This record gives sequence, C-alpha cells and structure tokens, in this order.
Amino acid sequence: MDALRKEDIYTIEDIYALPDGERAELIDGKIYYMAPPNTKHQRLVSDLHYQIKDFIKRNNGECEVFPASFAVFLCENNMDYVEPDISVICDLSKLDDKGCHGAPDWVIEVVSTSSKPRDYMTKLFKYRTAKVREYWIVDPDKKMVMAYDFEKDMVEQYLFGEDMPVGIYEGFSLKIE
Repeated sequence: MDALRKEDIYTIEDIYALPDGERAELIDGKIYYMAPPNTKHQRLVSDLHYQIKDFIKRNNGECEVFPASFAVFLCENNMDYVEPDISVICDLSKLDDKGCHGAPDWVIEVVSTSSKPRDYMTKLFKYRTAKVREYWIVDPDKKMVMAYDFEKDMVEQYLFGEDMPVGIYEGFSLKIE
C-alpha cells in the first residue's frame, strides 16, 4: 500500500524566494500565484485608493491606505501572507517597512476571473477569522460590491453607481461609476 503523499506546506520564506516580478499569496501554507491585473482592475483600484486617501486627508484621519502590492501578514504564523488590492490600517503600530502585521481594518479586493473563488470564499473566511473589521469584494463583471461588516455581522450588496456607506468611517460613502 502506498503512503499518502503529504501536501507541501509553504511559508513566507517561500514567498520571499520567488523570482523577481512573480507575485503570489500564501493562505494556510498554500501558494496562490497571481496574474498581472488588467487595466479595468487597475482603474478601479486607483479610483478607490484616491477616494479613500482623500477622505482620510480631508478629515485629518489617522488611518493609512495602501494599494497593492502591499504585504499583509494576517496571522502570527508564517503561513498567511496576502496582498489585498486596498488595505486600510488604523492601528499604525501594525506597520513596519515590510508591511502590515495583523489584520487591516478594511480590505477591498477587486475580483478577476482567476481570483473569484479565492476572493468570495477563501479570503472571506480568512479575513473574518483574522478580525478584519470590513471586507469589500468589488466585482467589475457584475458591476456589484459585496460589503461585509464583520463587527455588525452584516452584509450589503451594492451596484456600481450607488452610494456605498463605509462601516469603519461614519458619514463616508464611496461610489464606483
């Protein structure tokens, strides 16, 4: 009888050992390689980043917003490393030169065809478990946003063009045209 083959478990050291220019995320010790984003994806990320950064600046906010590629070490283990499209961090003690150590307050993922199952299922569970306060999944194909407010245990669905209130900032809403 053949012994069961143990699935390879990867660590953050394996992520850092990737060839220059190759991007991947690490979730529960499994590597997920990332294709380069398309133009529509980058336009959405750029617009969202601008709107959030502008709001924080105008309101003298203490949070910081980072677009991808920005390293987020979700857990204290060395088997979880993600690069959300947008990360908003309000506890600045989580930041160092390598990225964010612990859960951001708000994460936005812009879905691509290859990342859809990971964004809608794997990351949804992972972000909730890691104590991300709010998680948005922006789906350009459906022209829809799923906004998860984990603190209030609520989920809302919005269409592009609608005002989308931000849970972590009272009085702030975004609109994706």
